[in-house]
Amino acid sequence: MARKFFVGGNWKCNGTTEEVKKIVTTLNEAEVPSEDVVEVVVSPPFVFLTFVKSLLRSDFHVAAQNCWVRKGGAFTGEISAEMLVNLSIPWVIIGHSERRALLNESNEFVGDKVAYALSQGLKVIACIGETLEERESGSTMAVVAAQTKAIAGKVTNWDNVVLAYEPVWAIGTGKVATPAQAQEVHCELRKWLHENVGGDIAASTRIIYGGSVNGANCKELAAQPDVDGFLVGGASLKPEFVDIIKAATVKKN
Repeated sequence: MARKFFVGGNWKCNGTTEEVKKIVTTLNEAEVPSEDVVEVVVSPPFVFLTFVKSLLRSDFHVAAQNCWVRKGGAFTGEISAEMLVNLSIPWVIIGHSERRALLNESNEFVGDKVAYALSQGLKVIACIGETLEERESGSTMAVVAAQTKAIAGKVTNWDNVVLAYEPVWAIGTGKVATPAQAQEVHCELRKWLHENVGGDIAASTRIIYGGSVNGANCKELAAQPDVDGFLVGGASLKPEFVDIIKAATVKKN
């Protein structure tokens, strides 16, 4: 089964109304492959979600950058999955390494969040990835397997899950996993899914790469057989995000 290329743009904690308008205008005017070739999702900060949704072309979708682990209530500062559904926001990013590291989100907490978001009808970009210390000590696969296991233990239906492998040492650092490094981890992750979740799910689940992806390196990364797209950080705020979307055509050739 062919896996449709997926490109997500994580705007993180960036943007003003004017900057957001400019980014959306660039995307709306871009000539990119059709929806049957690539799925494009952009993730603005919460305060701009509905604004972006109202302006954005209909073949691109929006994602929240996080949501709460259960039903809303007395959780000051949090946004619930139900609220996102109410606003017709289809996607949410969960477990980004910045939240894992800065806000101490554990594997179990991330697994619970993914399961709850799915239960409410959201689609989830679930993030995993190792630190530089973990890679240098040779424990990359042990770390990402444990992170994936915490998600797999709570998820029964994988249709609405995209797995984003983001080596922490490559996020915003300018260091990029080489195409061979990315392919190696993606291949091992797919094997892990095959052995622990099931062959069909392993074959159909999209595993995307994140970590200093840009217009210059995206085609070579996209050519790797187990790289099914990207979760783009800094470059998603720039016109080169369009070039990254176009890298989807590498899979067709």
